[in-house]
Amino acid sequence: MREKYAAVVGAVNVDIWGRSYNALTERDSNPGEILLSMGGVGRNIAHNMCLLDIRVQMLTAIGGDAWAQQIESSCRELGIGLEHAVRLPRQRTSTYMYISGPDGDMALAVCDTDIAQHITPELIERNLDMLNAAELVVFDGNLTPETMDCLTSRCTAPLFVDPVSTAKAVKLVPFLHRIHTIKPNTMEAEALTGESSAEASAQALIYAGVKRAFVSDGPRGIVAAHGLDCFRVPCCTVRLVNATGGGDAVMAALCRSFIDGRDIVQSARYALAAGAMAVECGQTINPELCDVLVRRRMDSAKE
Repeated sequence: MREKYAAVVGAVNVDIWGRSYNALTERDSNPGEILLSMGGVGRNIAHNMCLLDIRVQMLTAIGGDAWAQQIESSCRELGIGLEHAVRLPRQRTSTYMYISGPDGDMALAVCDTDIAQHITPELIERNLDMLNAAELVVFDGNLTPETMDCLTSRCTAPLFVDPVSTAKAVKLVPFLHRIHTIKPNTMEAEALTGESSAEASAQALIYAGVKRAFVSDGPRGIVAAHGLDCFRVPCCTVRLVNATGGGDAVMAALCRSFIDGRDIVQSARYALAAGAMAVECGQTINPELCDVLVRRRMDSAKE
């Protein structure tokens, strides 16, 4: 029997996080701490998926610098398969640098994801057999429109997408009718639909052809839509340490829920529990995330 797996198409990069001890002062040096971790939206989702017991193959582009060696080593330790990744010795590894205040909420970020341009339609075509045999395929908004078009038209596995940002979300508009599950935040959802409320944008995404929409509405939870059904699912109680990475855990949990056959409300509840665990950790990925603890956190939120 073929071993089941999911595939992720997207960015891998290094995350550099600076957290100020006090309220941020612009144009000045702010005392604080600086942490470095392996990241990238695609890789973060893949990492969280591994923690939730999903076998992952990743299709990505990796540079030839010292960061790339750390990324490959980290993926090997986690069990993220990179057999299908393209290596580019002369390119910079994708890097994401962000700064937060003492509350952990991001204040400013700079991302260098130019290497993602090398995740091309040709790379998708060469790896269609692997992609089509997956239980699901996740991709992120760092892909070019040409690659998105190829992936969404040629891949037969259910497609899950994280828009990444408002600027990148608009690239998805022509392909919404080919997407199974999308997880935007409210700003990304507005960029995709022109609707200002989470409920209206979730329903507009369904009308555009998406099968399932999960719109993250910050502390107000998730609005989940499928067909004619639309529900708001409230957040768990959370002690915020680092908001970056929460959305990646949510997407991984939505993948786990799809594999497990949960309905959209239960999927949203499971995803919110995973997201709560993620943002309560100083690292981009909470190493303690696992299916048992997420289900326990989900159940405790009902009490």
